[in-house]
Amino acid sequence: MYQIIYSSQVKKDAKKINRAGLKNNVMKLIEILHNNPYQNPPPYEKLLGDLLGSYSRRINIQHRLIYQIYEDEKTVKIIRMWTHYE
Repeated sequence: MYQIIYSSQVKKDAKKINRAGLKNNVMKLIEILHNNPYQNPPPYEKLLGDLLGSYSRRINIQHRLIYQIYEDEKTVKIIRMWTHYE
């Protein structure tokens, strides 16, 4: 089991997620990350560029949950829960 921690940006994104009706999708993804962040399916992507070392899973067609895995601490840090293109 992995501990889940959240960036300050996630609090802002959570409001948008609730308004968009995507809370259930996000909660399912967080449960997967809590149990095994490498689980496939649902598929995940390793990110490049500014987010090198981070991973992404789709919330829906437009939005993604972006996270980092700290294996030594058995921790997953959720960075974003909205689009990472903004």
